[in-house]
Amino acid sequence: MELRQRALAALQTPDPQDKVAQTLALGVLHATLSILKEPLPEPAGLPGRPARPGLIPPAQVPQRSPFTAEGRAALVHAICHIEFNAINLALDAVWRFAGMPDAFYRDWLRVAYEEAQHFTLLHDHLKTLGHGYGDFPAHDGLWEMCEKTRDDIVARMALVPRTLEARGLDATPLIQARLRKVGAPDARGRSAAPDALVACDLLDIILRDEIGHVAIGNHWYRWLCEREGLDPVAHYGVLVARYRAPRLRPPFNEDARRQAGFSQQELDYLLGEA
Repeated sequence: MELRQRALAALQTPDPQDKVAQTLALGVLHATLSILKEPLPEPAGLPGRPARPGLIPPAQVPQRSPFTAEGRAALVHAICHIEFNAINLALDAVWRFAGMPDAFYRDWLRVAYEEAQHFTLLHDHLKTLGHGYGDFPAHDGLWEMCEKTRDDIVARMALVPRTLEARGLDATPLIQARLRKVGAPDARGRSAAPDALVACDLLDIILRDEIGHVAIGNHWYRWLCEREGLDPVAHYGVLVARYRAPRLRPPFNEDARRQAGFSQQELDYLLGEA
């Protein structure tokens, strides 16, 4: 199979470890694979995912304190679930949208590859806490927006990588601050929760890579707007209203967002809408 067909096959795979293995292998082999530009038929049952975790509305996901071992495990699980969904989102962008430049497909395959690495790092850490992926309930907000934008590539680039996934740029430093407080050493230099500091280190890796992923979303959103004669800032507001995207609220990680390619005009828009 060529690159987009293999991405679709990985997306259909329900077992997380198999999905990760296929995605990592595809990331290594991608330079040797051809890329078809024709539309591919959509199979039923996307995305492939395991029976667990159970999916519930976001407001019903229990809030747990990171000051408890169970709460930290639930937090790591929530981020692990985000990374699992992010693998699916990137694979979906690769197979779904026909007729794009080769660089588009290779960019999103790189994102899928790195998201698979993130999932593995987090899941390995979760296992040291006595849990595995699927042990806590989760919500499906990321994939729901993927479904909404399935027929609109401009909206997909605007509302998934540079809206929902970019929210991680804002949230990660706040999560790390809480974890560092939990893991702070006592007067003897010993931490009551060293696992919290391990999680902080993993989030450093993820934040670094996510800046690049959001930058890819910004690049292709602007490329598509230029191709279609759209103003990127004005059209973003149109898409937010059309697809009922969640309203973003401060604080914003402005430094990370600038690194990811957000212009001052776009940052001013976010602050004005907040």
